[in-house]
Amino acid sequence: MSSGEKLLIVGPSWVGDMVMAQSLYRLLKQRDTGVDIHVVAPGWSLPLLARMPEVASGIELPLGHGDLRLGVRRALGKRLRGARFDRAIVLPRSLKAALVPFFARIPIRTGYRGEWRYGLINDMRPFDPARLDQTVLRFLALGQPKNERDLPAVPEPALSVDVRAADALMERFELPRNAEVAALMPGAEYGPAKRWPVAYYAELAARLVGDGMDVWVLGSANESPLAEQIRGHAGARVFNLCGRTSLTEAADLLAKASVAVSNDSGLMHVAAAVGTHVVAIYGSSSPSFTPALTRRKTVLYRALSCSPCFARECPLKHLNCLNGIGVDAVVDAVRAARARPPQPARQGDAPW
Repeated sequence: MSSGEKLLIVGPSWVGDMVMAQSLYRLLKQRDTGVDIHVVAPGWSLPLLARMPEVASGIELPLGHGDLRLGVRRALGKRLRGARFDRAIVLPRSLKAALVPFFARIPIRTGYRGEWRYGLINDMRPFDPARLDQTVLRFLALGQPKNERDLPAVPEPALSVDVRAADALMERFELPRNAEVAALMPGAEYGPAKRWPVAYYAELAARLVGDGMDVWVLGSANESPLAEQIRGHAGARVFNLCGRTSLTEAADLLAKASVAVSNDSGLMHVAAAVGTHVVAIYGSSSPSFTPALTRRKTVLYRALSCSPCFARECPLKHLNCLNGIGVDAVVDAVRAARARPPQPARQGDAPW
């Protein structure tokens, strides 16, 4: 890769994947400090991209997830022709994801074989799911020279945090400043097969309050009823912040927490990327495929014979993968995380 290459990356459409993609941007910067990285992404993700120092700009693709709208993609591609990008990397494997770089006439367009993208992708890479058995490795491999087979160490995502904004949010929401905080994220947009039971979260919150902690429940407005159920069981030291923050505001608040307990969700990856210790609870998904990219983590996963099924709802109707993870195990994980001595903010790269 030549120094100063101008690069357009077509980013993913999910929060967790967008956070994990920062590992690619960090790898590219490690290999060439002069690389100029710009990311085409959904509008909701632009503030998140602004927290990634490696990204020069986020470029909005004003479409919903799965929306084709060929004319919109063509218009954006034509608008980007004047930017004279040297190369594009297309992270999603869909045909539609490859259209903007093609319409932008970017000379080298790198991506995986998939959905008959011949011509749209002219630097076609073979897709080997056995070798690329983690989402983040699939991203990183596209940033390597074409014939390089050895996979790199994974640079941890590291989102910038606005401390003053976090302090202002605490004041706005009347959050006590003298308490140690546990953040709970009981939602998972993907589906109920990723969600540890809300009754378990409620009991966990009560136990943590009993340990002297405040509990902040974070998520979208759709998860506010879950937070209210948790607060109703555990009392006034539980604060329902669901739907009251933007994604970057949630990131700033998560950086204030001592520990975050989360399902496998986008906010789990955000918490990991701001340096908070994550207690990650996995059900239908796998901690091998979408790990929290941090050393500060405790993983709870039963690895049943039916796991991982990657289903949105339990095909066997019992959800034993999550129901079998008891509250005691999570309380123990939180207490162990609190007992650990403080760690440096970042410790380099790790082979995940």
